[in-house]
Amino acid sequence: MATAKKPAAKKSAKKPAKKSTAKKPAAKKPAAKKPAAKKSAAKKPAAKKATAKKPAAKKSAAKKPAAKKATAKKPAAKKPAAKKPAAKPAIVKKPAAPKATVKPAETSDVPYRNLFDAYHQGKLPFAEGYIVSSFFSETSNYGIYEVVSYAGVKEIFLNETGLQFVTGGKKLYILVEPDTYQIKFQEPVSRTEGEKIPKRFAELEIITAKNQTKIMIAKEPNESYGSFTILKPTGINFAVVFYQLPEVYKSLSDFFVESLNRQRKVPESDAKAAAHKVTEILKKYMSFEGEFK
Repeated sequence: MATAKKPAAKKSAKKPAKKSTAKKPAAKKPAAKKPAAKKSAAKKPAAKKATAKKPAAKKSAAKKPAAKKATAKKPAAKKPAAKKPAAKPAIVKKPAAPKATVKPAETSDVPYRNLFDAYHQGKLPFAEGYIVSSFFSETSNYGIYEVVSYAGVKEIFLNETGLQFVTGGKKLYILVEPDTYQIKFQEPVSRTEGEKIPKRFAELEIITAKNQTKIMIAKEPNESYGSFTILKPTGINFAVVFYQLPEVYKSLSDFFVESLNRQRKVPESDAKAAAHKVTEILKKYMSFEGEFK
């Protein structure tokens, strides 16, 4: 009876052994999940794709040369600066003013013109010329002539009182004193404004006409430096410019004969003597071929 129980013990021992072995393969299934972990590890290269975007950031850095293009536009801004030399020719137009004054005045077909008309017409001689101005009394035959010689004019322009010449010049004074003048004894330099000249009797050549009119001509001209102004004439007065033509002195002489005779009532023969004396002094002291130059 006791020996029959031993085989029964062996059956129970085998069953538990089968169960434990059956469970072990089940444990292997979670081990199969390790390849699944490898799949998650395979995602790491995906992270590298994100790092691959960094070269894309370099593309934005490549835009920096585009900024250089903007700086390349700065030389384009210099092109308008190149226009400044174009403005310089506008300054060079200043010498065009002398052109308007007609340098070929020496070839003028008339011996003289009204000074202010010649200025507005651009016919003033710049090289050299003579200007004769008058300052006459409207109540008597008293009168003053001024003859100005000039050369090498730099500029001529109008101002409030008349026409200014930017150059030196010489001025000859001629005084006409009628017999009816009340203060004949007074030196011309000391007479009232409009009747005086900057000369004394000792500095004048005096011609007494048949009607006792005295024509007083300065022995030498006065000299001005830098510039001088010819006053704009009013009333019966005039200002004329004589061109440097071959017969300029004859033209001046004829002009004085006519003006002294008709406008200041000097007898014609005396007017001719006075005109001759005026041209002699002009040739001696105010000629462009002599001392004036």
